[in-house]
Amino acid sequence: MSIGSVVLWIVCGLIVGLCARFLVPGRQSMSLPMTVVLGITGALVGGFLYSVVMGPSVEPFSLASQNWYGWIVAILGAMLLLWAYPYAYPRRWWN
Repeated sequence: MSIGSVVLWIVCGLIVGLCARFLVPGRQSMSLPMTVVLGITGALVGGFLYSVVMGPSVEPFSLASQNWYGWIVAILGAMLLLWAYPYAYPRRWWN
């Protein structure tokens, strides 16, 4: 794995995380690095759920190919994580 691919993962994670935060209603108090983690993890969760339902993809996710549905799956996975986070870690009265 090269530095370029790591930077690409971070940029794509930021885009996916920002889209998910924009689409989920309510206030999310999360930093920019946490948004990147949300986007990357959402892409992994969305890709896993897609492969369970539709089977493994023939073509890998790529920015150059016509796999635009990969972006949608990643955003939906990040939205699912963003929606489930308050239920998994509820806010305490002292937070």
